[in-house]
Amino acid sequence: MWVWGRSIKKPEPVKDLADISVVAAGWSHMMALRCDGTVWGWGLNDAGQLGNGTDTQSATPAQVRNLNSVVAIAAARNHSIALKKDGTVWAWGANESGQLGIKSNGSNRPKQISSLEGIISIATSATHGVALKNDGTVWTWGDNSHGQLGDGTNVAPLSPVKALQLTEVTAISAGEKHTIALKKDGTVYAWGFNHDGQLGDGTIIESHVPIQVANLSAITAIAAGGNHNLAQSSNGVLWGWGANVNGQLGDGTTLNRSKPVMLQLDLK
Repeated sequence: MWVWGRSIKKPEPVKDLADISVVAAGWSHMMALRCDGTVWGWGLNDAGQLGNGTDTQSATPAQVRNLNSVVAIAAARNHSIALKKDGTVWAWGANESGQLGIKSNGSNRPKQISSLEGIISIATSATHGVALKNDGTVWTWGDNSHGQLGDGTNVAPLSPVKALQLTEVTAISAGEKHTIALKKDGTVYAWGFNHDGQLGDGTIIESHVPIQVANLSAITAIAAGGNHNLAQSSNGVLWGWGANVNGQLGDGTTLNRSKPVMLQLDLK
């Protein structure tokens, strides 16, 4: 495993950490899932986002306390979440927006999100979390100020809620204040904040329920950035929509796009 960034200008190996299967990056901390199902973290730990039972930062990987049989991890600004083989979801770190999905001020050790079971995929932003259940439904928790939980309101719940009118979902991704989902039929749905067109419906009006992204079909993969999204179609073409002030859509402009545009790249 190699890392680089603010204090490291060239890639350097992480010492004493082998057999890594998945990595996740928060704002100032890193999490790594080993092949044996254990999770390790290092970096800033002011909110307990490393999950090692302390609030002291660590320059070397430290094992997350009392967590094993993990199959997926995700990290955001100052918290982390993990999915276990048994379909349960665990979270630790800051919880000022309810992003841990628990009734707590935060935790420096993993806490189970008790109402979630049968989960097969997880995603998180800095302030809200998303989980895909084995029945194809989507469950969300945390900040809901722009309807990013998809439950038809903009009120933050006390526990995970079901995104409305959404079934047969196969993939999920969380943006800063919006959420996207890929359905089995290759269509994409989005909900939440839409100031930059990140919902892809041709408007800049936020939606508190999932709405279909325009002009997309046969999609096989999705990814949400802070305020923009990417989707890959079965023929290898990439599509992007939402914020584009830094050219993050790759369409050769810096214009925001409220509907998907084809990127100048073919992945076939």
